[in-house]
Amino acid sequence: MILVVGLENENEGRALAWALDFPGCFAAGDDAAGALMRLPQAFIKYQDWIAAHTRDSWVAGIGDFDVRLVETCDNYRVDRETLRGVSSGGIEINAWFRHDWQPLSMQEARRGLQLLSWSRADLLAALAEVPPDRMDVLHAGQRWSIRGVLGHIAGAEWWYLDQLGLTAGKLERTALPPNPLDRLAVVRAALEAALPALAGSRLVVGGDGELWSPRKLLRRALWHELDHIGHIYQLILMGS
Repeated sequence: MILVVGLENENEGRALAWALDFPGCFAAGDDAAGALMRLPQAFIKYQDWIAAHTRDSWVAGIGDFDVRLVETCDNYRVDRETLRGVSSGGIEINAWFRHDWQPLSMQEARRGLQLLSWSRADLLAALAEVPPDRMDVLHAGQRWSIRGVLGHIAGAEWWYLDQLGLTAGKLERTALPPNPLDRLAVVRAALEAALPALAGSRLVVGGDGELWSPRKLLRRALWHELDHIGHIYQLILMGS
């Protein structure tokens, strides 16, 4: 089997290798070579992760595979008002791959819902290990406390939905619950409700210099939560 890969450079100072046909499977590295080198092991861990959550894994039978890099994107920053490139500050324009143009099939949307439910279960399992008095501890060199990470996950997922125009009404930013856990639940419920309706859609929306589609929404939502689950475990170790 061929593992089709998109490479994203300069994602917050690191490189990301995406297994484009397998949302939630990615590898990070200090540079492109490091990310690509880690992807085969990341795919094996991805298989194990799915197998840990279901007996009906759609990747269980994949043994031999080759990694094929099909596209490379370099992230960059722009000024929000003028959309001109800036060396620092501004907003980061994240990778858009040709693969992101493809509509999600209903099967992919259903599997996406399963993956999202498992990543959320893993997030809650990580939080169960955190004593209440450690939730707001800010460690040296860290941008957020654990509670801050939760707010960041919810905010980013809301922003992904907003890029596709899916936040009108009760999901307006000002209507979101102030508690990060409640906000996580509300935003995730909106994503889960929207995903099946997006199956087959050729919707592509441009805003602030960046393109978004249902496929990119799923790809980035899964990555972001899974990546920050690892971050939370790092913060837990710092507090031990």
